[in-house]
Amino acid sequence: MPLGQTAASMFGFRKNRDPADSAAPATGWLARLQQGLSKSRAQLGERLGGLFSAGRKLDEGFYEELETVLLTADVGIAATTHLLDLLRARARRERYSEAGQLRTALRETLRDLLQAAARPLDTGTHQPFVIMLAGVNGAGKTTSIGKLAHYFQAQGKSVLLAAGDTFRAAAREQLAEWGQRNNVTVISQASGDAAAVIFDAVNAAKARGIDIVLADTAGRLPTQLHLMEEISKVKRVIDKALPGAPHEVMLVLDANTGQNALAQVAAFDAAIGVTGLTLTKLDGTARGGVIAAIAHSRAGGRTIPVRFIGVGEGIDDLRPFVAEDFVAALLDS
Repeated sequence: MPLGQTAASMFGFRKNRDPADSAAPATGWLARLQQGLSKSRAQLGERLGGLFSAGRKLDEGFYEELETVLLTADVGIAATTHLLDLLRARARRERYSEAGQLRTALRETLRDLLQAAARPLDTGTHQPFVIMLAGVNGAGKTTSIGKLAHYFQAQGKSVLLAAGDTFRAAAREQLAEWGQRNNVTVISQASGDAAAVIFDAVNAAKARGIDIVLADTAGRLPTQLHLMEEISKVKRVIDKALPGAPHEVMLVLDANTGQNALAQVAAFDAAIGVTGLTLTKLDGTARGGVIAAIAHSRAGGRTIPVRFIGVGEGIDDLRPFVAEDFVAALLDS
């Protein structure tokens, strides 16, 4: 059965599906998502297939093996414990005796956990809507900006890019290439203060009636406190240029960093108040369970939404995160 049919029949979605997918065949984004998660799916599928084999008793040994599988998939200790507690309760309530009876329960429980973090970004609340992007070096921030520009343009939005990574000349050049590729203006300076560049970009967007500003910032490690203070300054300057902005503080995470992503979320949230996440490089060696760890975690006492995920190198391979699609692509064979 094709992936789209399997997912639709199991979950009855899709209320929050990307409008661009409404007329797309199941061989489109869902197929790319499945392909991008192929390494994670292969690892999980093989191990879960053995766990849920016919006749396997639902005993403590089963739960111990399932715990190992989830931890290996980067789900993390806290989220794994949460999922197992829910599955144990389900098994007791439904009086399950065989492991195979929990297969659907695992899919539904994982979907429900991820759904808490699957909140799409609404850019229609302000004009210009300013998105400030942050992340460590190598997370894929600048590339994500280029892909986001393409995505928003496909929605009929006008976009302006701000080359706020003034530490790396290569970052400015890379963003300029994305600007040419998407036919959008890039505000940059050969040298200068990142805050000043983004200040100019916001003012230019206001003057030109631009819908969305995507503001790049320099990559930094959470342990570099002086650089974290600099990015806090950038945020304050944006607010001076347009009171209430940035309207989204998006942290870009490399999914291959695994559980270290949780530490990055906590550190950047403390410094600049992260309001959304983008996970890149899920098509690499990343184990897709890290999204479950993020969905279960709390930064500042709240769940930070996962806005977009990237599962490939193509310009269309960064899309809004939809929990039902992700679980289907990860677990369905």
